[in-house]
Amino acid sequence: MKKVVTFGEIMLRLAAPGYQRFIQSNNLNATFGGGEANVAVSLSNYGIPTDFVTRLPKNDIAEWCISDLRKYNVGVGNIVRGGDRVGIYFLETGAVARASKVVYDRANSAIADIQPGQINWHEVLKDAQWFHWTGITPALSQGAADACLEAIKVANELGVTVSTDLNYRKNLWKYGKSASEVMPALVEGCDIILGNEEDAEKVFGIKPEGFDVAHTGGEVNAAEFESVCTQLQKHFPRAKKVIITLRGSINANHNTWGGVLYSDKLYQSKRYDITHIVDRVGGGDSFMGGLIYGLISYPTDDQKALEFAVAAS
Repeated sequence: MKKVVTFGEIMLRLAAPGYQRFIQSNNLNATFGGGEANVAVSLSNYGIPTDFVTRLPKNDIAEWCISDLRKYNVGVGNIVRGGDRVGIYFLETGAVARASKVVYDRANSAIADIQPGQINWHEVLKDAQWFHWTGITPALSQGAADACLEAIKVANELGVTVSTDLNYRKNLWKYGKSASEVMPALVEGCDIILGNEEDAEKVFGIKPEGFDVAHTGGEVNAAEFESVCTQLQKHFPRAKKVIITLRGSINANHNTWGGVLYSDKLYQSKRYDITHIVDRVGGGDSFMGGLIYGLISYPTDDQKALEFAVAAS
């Protein structure tokens, strides 16, 4: 089976134990995570060959990170070395009415300083069936955006399926360009688009008439979601499938969760009532991993692929 390649930043995650706040904690639990790396780990757990591509410095923290990826059988042979540091994020898990909190320390990380030409994408993608990236990567720097565009163009040239999770984070776009300026050229090369209604509106100005997700009560309005999906396909005609995740937040420990997929028609998943959330961070990444697995494993059954993705997350 050909591999799935993902590209983006992986960071050191330092989390307060349990539901403690930072100010209460004398210890922090250390792990590694990042959207694209999380997708690679999910797929490896399902038996899909994976390769995670990033840029890491030559130091012991980076070696620790690479060793952690190897534990999950994620390919690390195309990680390029350089730069000064691994990005860090601090996590405080929410409880009931108190939301989770994330504090980033990722400025000038190794991948933020990446430049086009540093990764040989023809070599990386020659044995790949799928390439995945997220909107986090081009938000880091112009160099990261350019490297991402390089990868997408090579993937298109080689006939590799390209997917994206739009994953709009307004606080990351700090280098002088907005998401609406950078993202369209990248998404034009994508076959699969994952996002939510906020991503579509904030990045591309797409919003169906009279729709306000805050007043849906967590229920899927099929016509409204189909409108978002069809508008995205009109903007990006290469996209064969558009997927929207739907999360209803009752409190920090209780969410509803589902999704819709639009290809030839709109498919709706079962809705899950999740009353005891184990780890909110990375839920969308596990959905994406499940979606890629589902679309590879059930290429003629979009409903089954969608149901697998929702259940997997």
